[in-house]
Amino acid sequence: MVVRIPIEDWIDLHAFSPKEIPSLLEDYLTECQKKGFREVRIIHGKGKGVQRQIVHSFLSSSPLVESFKPAPLEAGSWGATLVCLKKVMPQ
Repeated sequence: MVVRIPIEDWIDLHAFSPKEIPSLLEDYLTECQKKGFREVRIIHGKGKGVQRQIVHSFLSSSPLVESFKPAPLEAGSWGATLVCLKKVMPQ
């Protein structure tokens, strides 16, 4: 089943299972890059850190990502991650 999600500069992963996260993030970040977003916020929650570890592991190896860091206090603190996307090179 295909689920359509509106592409905004943030995504909340609370509704997704850990095994769905890598493919979801790949699709989401690809679409964000196409829309010209340079920075997005991924809300993974605080909890035990399972979702955060999955997110950070994916981001570390993604060719779409320039850098990432914990969100500031007003944007979710350690329950969210800010991602700087690489600029799309014109073909």
